[in-house]
Amino acid sequence: MVKHQPLQVYERQLCLSCLTGIYGCRWKRYQRSHDDTTKWECLWSFILFCTFSLLLVWFYFWWEAHNDYSEFNWFLYNRSGEWSDGTVPILAATAAGFTYIAFLTILALCHVAVGQQLNLHWLHKIGVTAALLTTVISVISVTQMWGEEWDVVWISLQATGPFLHIGALAAVTALAWLVAGQVARAEKTRFQLMVVLIYLSVLLMLYFIPLSITSPCIMERGSLKAAPTIIGHQGAPMLAPENTLLSFNRALQRNVSGLEADVTISLDGVPFLLRDRTLRRTTNVRRVFPQRQYDDASLFNWTDLSSLNAGQWFLKDDPFWTVQYMSTSERWLLGNQTVCSLEQMLKLAARSNRSALLTLHRPPSNHPHHHDWVNLTLDSVLRSGIPQQQVMWTVDSNREMVRKAAPGLQQTSVQKLPLDTLHHKGISRVLLRYNQASAQDIKLYNENNISLTLYWVNEPWLYSLLWCSGVPSVSSEAPQVLRKVHYPLWLMSPDEYCLIWIFTDLISFAVVLGIFIFQNYHVIRWRMSGMRSYNPEQIMLSAAVRRSSRDVNNMKEKLIFSGKSHQTTSCWRLL
Repeated sequence: MVKHQPLQVYERQLCLSCLTGIYGCRWKRYQRSHDDTTKWECLWSFILFCTFSLLLVWFYFWWEAHNDYSEFNWFLYNRSGEWSDGTVPILAATAAGFTYIAFLTILALCHVAVGQQLNLHWLHKIGVTAALLTTVISVISVTQMWGEEWDVVWISLQATGPFLHIGALAAVTALAWLVAGQVARAEKTRFQLMVVLIYLSVLLMLYFIPLSITSPCIMERGSLKAAPTIIGHQGAPMLAPENTLLSFNRALQRNVSGLEADVTISLDGVPFLLRDRTLRRTTNVRRVFPQRQYDDASLFNWTDLSSLNAGQWFLKDDPFWTVQYMSTSERWLLGNQTVCSLEQMLKLAARSNRSALLTLHRPPSNHPHHHDWVNLTLDSVLRSGIPQQQVMWTVDSNREMVRKAAPGLQQTSVQKLPLDTLHHKGISRVLLRYNQASAQDIKLYNENNISLTLYWVNEPWLYSLLWCSGVPSVSSEAPQVLRKVHYPLWLMSPDEYCLIWIFTDLISFAVVLGIFIFQNYHVIRWRMSGMRSYNPEQIMLSAAVRRSSRDVNNMKEKLIFSGKSHQTTSCWRLL
């Protein structure tokens, strides 16, 4: 009796099947290949890598832009006229796209690690193209609408640069396993040299990139100045409706050094607090005065303004996702707020011995107080009883007149002006956005007794960075968050940073060297032993087997999986 033996017994390779199946829909063994990747698929791999890099930068941008989410939503409101949290869909889409592209990138690297041919499925190609185009369009749109926010990337690198360097070095060091494997499997010396040179160039760049990393938090601990004082912008708008007495009281409970408010003049000449041009977002004007909801807020008299509710919108919109953590009594208190006048806020600041930072908005040209708006605001300041030295005056219009009428006011500029101009106008303070003042500007202002206030600082990392830079004060919408920062998030001396840098580089170099030696052990051993221990026939035979093994395996796999009937017929023919 003749016994028929199977041609070959294969072990199940579940992980490899999942790898090639998810990436290229190649679930069967005969569909896989160890051949070199085609140029077309190499192009798609490059597109995938570029998409991953772009999404990584885009994701990092929105992660660090958390400091200015409320500012972004306010920009959207001014364009659309309707309030909504526009960051939620952007963050959700960015996180989903980044996760998908990162997953495909990892699968591609795994293909390279096991020596499989890259063959991205056409559905994934559509997904990669959609992710790339969507990200490019989003970047262009944000740049046109909110271009100055890109500065947050360069500013944040001063806080995250040393740690991102360690993370990048760890990632490139881990890639040494793939690179060494490619070098070991490659048959062309030119290709081996090219791969090694590219990898070593990237590695050396990472080894020496700390020479270009600068951060104010790399300093001697004895040089650290006092923490910046915190001014509550619109009070504490994350805890209560902005520009209301409750919001200012909540800020004072957080021990702020001052209160900041936006001032508008009513139709009958009463200065009141409002940031927007209209009353639609922060009051119930749609219900009380539906026909006037789009009118400029300054065209309402104080009696009408006092009748509006300025708290219900906060409970409805929940702009900072904080209402859910409040009790029933707190919500009742929030929902019964009214429009606050300037005089009310100044009296509160005077009783608490806190300063007041005023940003004034001029009424439109058809307003009866279009020309005397500065005088009306100044009269309200003087009537409130607050000491003049506690008020920061930012209006440049009629500044000389204001200086004569109230010489004790702290004259504040909202522009970067030369020091001579500041001294000539009697300006002792400067109010700038946090991205408008460089380290040199901060140092120059401190040396010339010009007090600098930067707005709006809401995140601990930014507050810590400005603290290390020597900024005297900041304006914040989140004083309750910054008050918990009792020391910079990180601070190290230059010697400590150099030690960490050198130690990290040495570990990386040792790991990379060990990986290359391990992966190329047989090649190194053959070259070091020379040709004496091998005869020509063995060398030629081993080379021939190595070159043809992939093709032989592929033919065997296709033969096995072509069907049982075909195998049986072939076996009988061989017999």
